[in-house]
Amino acid sequence: MANKIELQPDTLDKLKACSVATLTTQLFRRNFRQQFLVGVAPLSKEVGSFAGEAFTLRFIPSREDKDWDLGDLKKRGEDNMQWEAVEAIEAGQVLVIDSRGDTRAASAGNMLMLRMMRKGVVAAITDGAFRDGTEISKMDFPAYCAGNTASTRPAYLRAADMQLPIGCAGVAVYPGDIIVGDSDGVVVIPRQHADAIAKDSFEQEQREQFLFTKIDGGASLWGTYPPNEETLKEYAEWRANRAKG
Repeated sequence: MANKIELQPDTLDKLKACSVATLTTQLFRRNFRQQFLVGVAPLSKEVGSFAGEAFTLRFIPSREDKDWDLGDLKKRGEDNMQWEAVEAIEAGQVLVIDSRGDTRAASAGNMLMLRMMRKGVVAAITDGAFRDGTEISKMDFPAYCAGNTASTRPAYLRAADMQLPIGCAGVAVYPGDIIVGDSDGVVVIPRQHADAIAKDSFEQEQREQFLFTKIDGGASLWGTYPPNEETLKEYAEWRANRAKG
C-alpha cells in the first residue's frame, strides 16, 4: 500500500495485549462509535488474541455464466480471485472478507485456512460463513465468521476484488487498517490512530486491573470507576510498588 503509515515497533504487541472492549472504549473517546464487528464470532474460543494489518477481499453474488460450468468444480482454480488473494496475502496480515452478510455459502474452507496459516497470516474474518468449521476450530489459526455452512462458495458468492475498501459486518475496513481480535470478537482500528490507541489502551488495561481489585474488595463505583483523584493516587502507588517487584 503506497504511503503506508509506519507503526511504532511495539504497537501490535500492545494492541494484542488489550481486550477488544478496552479498544472500543478508546475508539469511542476519539468519536468512532462502532468499530466492533457485531455478529462475527470465533470458531474456537481456545485461539488466543491477535493483531495484524487488514488485507481485504470483497464478494458479490455469483452468477451461473461466471461461476459454474455445469457444476464442474475442476475449474474452480480458474478466474478465481479468492485463490489469488490467499496467495497474495502476506505474513502478519489479516484476511477480512466482505461477504455481504450472506451465510448461505462458504467464504472459505479448511484448505485455504491451512495455506494462510502456513504462510504466517494472522487470522481470517468474514461476515458470512466458513465451511469445515469443526476442522478449522481445531487449527491454531483465529477464524471469525457469522455462521457455519457446508455449501461451496460458488453457489452464492463470487470474489470480485481485493485490497480495496470494504464493509464487513457493517464496519468500513480499509487495506492497512489494524484488526484486533480476542475470544469476544473483532475490532477495526483506523491505521492512523493505532499507535495512540495502543498506548492509551495498554495504560487503561493496567489501571483497570487495579480498579477491579478495589471493586472486588467492596469499593463503590462512585470515585472508583472512573477513578477520582484519591483513587488515581492509590493507583500510582500500586503501580510503583509493582514496578519495584
